[in-house]
Amino acid sequence: MRNTDRRPWTLGDVAIRLVIFGLAAVLLMALQLGGHISTLQSGMTQLTSPAQLGTASLTESIADAIDFLVELRTLRQRNAELEQINGALLVENFRLREVERENQTLRAFLAFAQTRPALELRGAQIVARVIGQESSNFLDYIMLDLGQAHGIAVGMPVVTDQGLVGRISEVTENTSKVLLITDASSAVNAILQSSRLPGVVRGSPGGDLVMDYIPQGAIFSVGEVVLTSGLGGRFPKGIPLGQVVEIRQRDIDVFQQALVRPTVDFSRLELVMVITNFEPLEDVLSEPALAPAAPAGEAPAAPAEGAPSEVPVSPESGP
Repeated sequence: MRNTDRRPWTLGDVAIRLVIFGLAAVLLMALQLGGHISTLQSGMTQLTSPAQLGTASLTESIADAIDFLVELRTLRQRNAELEQINGALLVENFRLREVERENQTLRAFLAFAQTRPALELRGAQIVARVIGQESSNFLDYIMLDLGQAHGIAVGMPVVTDQGLVGRISEVTENTSKVLLITDASSAVNAILQSSRLPGVVRGSPGGDLVMDYIPQGAIFSVGEVVLTSGLGGRFPKGIPLGQVVEIRQRDIDVFQQALVRPTVDFSRLELVMVITNFEPLEDVLSEPALAPAAPAGEAPAAPAEGAPSEVPVSPESGP
């Protein structure tokens, strides 16, 4: 086994080392005096420069890598912040678009109200749409967020700036149900705007309207606007109902018919107005048409409007 214990320096060892250091110092002084020290320095530099260059390059690469990692972390944090800001801006943009759309609707409602100063209108938001199938009738309703607490009563007309929507058929404390004019049990006394021909507009399961009891032989045309006539006292006069898209006339019939496309887009109803100062006839509150459907085995309930008293109703045109 190798002995690793160091032997203590003796006086001879110290002397030898001092002699070596002394000779090296004398040699360096001689080289410097002779001008050869620069040559030695140059040789030493050539021997050590590759290692120095490699060390410097390695140090620079490590520093660049550290800077890159720091910048990458900063960029990721900034990217996350920008994505969060972008998401918030998108939500705000959608909200502002919805506000603008609602403002446009309210401006249209205001214009409608200004053209009819005699009517007191109260805005309502549609909270639900109810379409149900019962034994003998197809029902088409919408629910409003206004009720008795807001002064809403059965029979009040419901409109938009585009035209007539329907009328209140049921009321609770804070909600109300609107029977749409497109419902098969609904009927509205109407008049053609240009030809001034009277009739009754009824709903149909397909969503279109049919104008019945138009006098036979009277001339009118496709494209005429259909308005409420005010007859019967159940709706104000002059509210748009729709536009004639087809005329149905047969010589064997007592009356003509017209297919009417509603001016109101019932598939996109969001806000409506309730006419609160219009008082319909008293019998509108108890007429059978406000019931959802006739009991099984009995005849269907009579239409809400019915034909005007001065216009006969043919059996094939009944509700």
